[in-house]
Amino acid sequence: MRLKQLVLLFLTLLNLPLMAQKITPAKWSWTLNPKSPKVGQEAEVIFKVAIQPSWYLYSSDFDKDLGPIVTTITFNNQGVETIGELKAINPHSKFDKEIWNGTYTYFTGKAEFRQKVKILAPNWKIEGIYDSQSCSNVTGLCVPIKGPFSIIASSDEASSIAKVDTAIPVKATTELKGSKDSLKSDTISAAQIALAADSPQVPEDESLFSFFFIALGAGFLALLTPCVYPLIPMTVSFFTKQKGGKGLAFLYGGFIVLIYVFFGTILAFFAGASFANFLSTHWIPNLLFFVIFIFFGISFLGAFEIVLPSNLVNNVDAKSDKGGIIGVFFMAFTLVLVSFSCTGPLAGSILIAASQGAFVKPIVGMLGFSLAFAIPFTLFAVFPGFMKKLPKSGNWMNEVKVVLGFLEIALAFKFLSVADQVYHWHLLDREIFLAIWIAIFGALTLYLFGKISLPHDGPSGKLSVPRTLFATAVLAFVIYLIPGMWGAPLKGLSGWLPPMGTQDFKGGSGESTSSEKSNTLVKYGDFLKLPLGLDGFFDYEEAKAYAVKVGKPMFIDFTGHGCVNCRKMEENVWSDPKVLSILKKEYVVVALYCDDKTELPKEKWYVSKEDGQEKKTLGDQNLDFQITRFNSNAQPHYVLMDPRKDLQPLQKPVAFDLDVNHFIEFLQKGIAAYKSNQ
Repeated sequence: MRLKQLVLLFLTLLNLPLMAQKITPAKWSWTLNPKSPKVGQEAEVIFKVAIQPSWYLYSSDFDKDLGPIVTTITFNNQGVETIGELKAINPHSKFDKEIWNGTYTYFTGKAEFRQKVKILAPNWKIEGIYDSQSCSNVTGLCVPIKGPFSIIASSDEASSIAKVDTAIPVKATTELKGSKDSLKSDTISAAQIALAADSPQVPEDESLFSFFFIALGAGFLALLTPCVYPLIPMTVSFFTKQKGGKGLAFLYGGFIVLIYVFFGTILAFFAGASFANFLSTHWIPNLLFFVIFIFFGISFLGAFEIVLPSNLVNNVDAKSDKGGIIGVFFMAFTLVLVSFSCTGPLAGSILIAASQGAFVKPIVGMLGFSLAFAIPFTLFAVFPGFMKKLPKSGNWMNEVKVVLGFLEIALAFKFLSVADQVYHWHLLDREIFLAIWIAIFGALTLYLFGKISLPHDGPSGKLSVPRTLFATAVLAFVIYLIPGMWGAPLKGLSGWLPPMGTQDFKGGSGESTSSEKSNTLVKYGDFLKLPLGLDGFFDYEEAKAYAVKVGKPMFIDFTGHGCVNCRKMEENVWSDPKVLSILKKEYVVVALYCDDKTELPKEKWYVSKEDGQEKKTLGDQNLDFQITRFNSNAQPHYVLMDPRKDLQPLQKPVAFDLDVNHFIEFLQKGIAAYKSNQ
């Protein structure tokens, strides 16, 4: 292991001069099928993308307002008509709750997009521009990737595919220029390639592992509810009468797992990538899930019971009396049905969460949930004597159920929050969400301390030590939430709470504490925002003039709306009090969004000397500035400049690094260099 680390360190040192150079981790190529279509015939333009290991490319088939940059292909054809929309072929899908609060689709390794066209004239020409973004799991960088494509109705070019080497060399070649096969060579760091060998290729695999244990925990919680606990003696009684002993007992556990996983498989069959995106972002399913969770939660509190038709349960239970394998199966089925009133809400919660993930997530969720059920009941079937060691059933089981009810109601508002953010209803802004959670967990605290009671509670007595400790923990959580009403960041819940930008007030003064101020007095300030209450600029020349006037160095933030790691840097590094103080007091901050699609007035368009393409949008011009000036095309990218001598950065630019001390050192060295220039 140490040898491997030394090799990686050596490669990193070897390639330090190359780290700041432009990188292109995804290479586009295209072809036409059939190769020589006739007039009136339909064909497909097939775009293929070779993606470097440890990098991924955002797809084209998710909500463009979610945040990540959706791949787009713009056609400007002659004698050709496009038919339908661009299709992404089998992308991965992932629900992100920390940054985007929604589901996006992406590719690893390779990507494919298809567009149907119809040939209308003999001398046809298919051309346009592809625009995409690729991000790295290793370096944390995001790189915009765009360029022109062209297929012409001639004997060779109409049937030619872009000749791009499919290998992944250290010297990576990339996008075509015009319709010819001339390639531009960009440099990829050898250290990045070496590190890529250990990086995960499919990000959602990590979440599947954690989701399994979440589902397993939900299953163990369900075991403690009043509907399930009394089934243990029934299980022991059944297996003491059976012949076959341990074999049938293990089969019993297997049937429990099989029944639950069956329902997970059914959901997985319907929950494809597009359906998952619909469930994650559309207001209809999110409001439906909100209502379902509220319904389940109120049921757990004791307002009513969720029960299945008695005839169904009785018929299944009668078949379990047959004994043997069939009897064991129906005994497992009886367990699932009888316990439904308590397990239904928990299992339903797991299925709802799973429905917004990958194809296998519902199956994994039900596997974890059912294993928590199957293992104890199998052990009681094999070793009936264990039952004597169990604590007696009583009011404590109803208390567990009530706690789960409060949690279900609290989680319900997360679904409502997602719909509220996606559609900008502003019904559940951050302080309103926090007020609801404080009220819910405050009521739970009072319940646990015995100050309030609910319909199915038994006579109150002395509090047990576990209940007292748990009540204290919930009270501590409520105390933690309260400062959030006055704008505290509450980083531990950043993936659950609405963004800080929705915070409407500061205490009782009515002062805004929005973490993203909008300064309409500066250029583009009417639609672009800086995080954490920072004041600054969105145009380099304007920021430079102001920095000269006030005598401060410039902090240039090359960023993007769809840059995940830009948001992580802002939330985890910029938010540090010392970092934020330095940025506010010592620097003039200018954020240059490299993926903004705002089209500028025609008189501001220009043709780049770098790639010969016309730069029409604000993002294109900012990215071109980053490439031509700093020889870098990845975000985040932070540059410190002396506005009076802006030929050379004050310090070597830095990228994604969550070490706060490193960033403080970077900023302080920039200040020292600026003062030495004076």
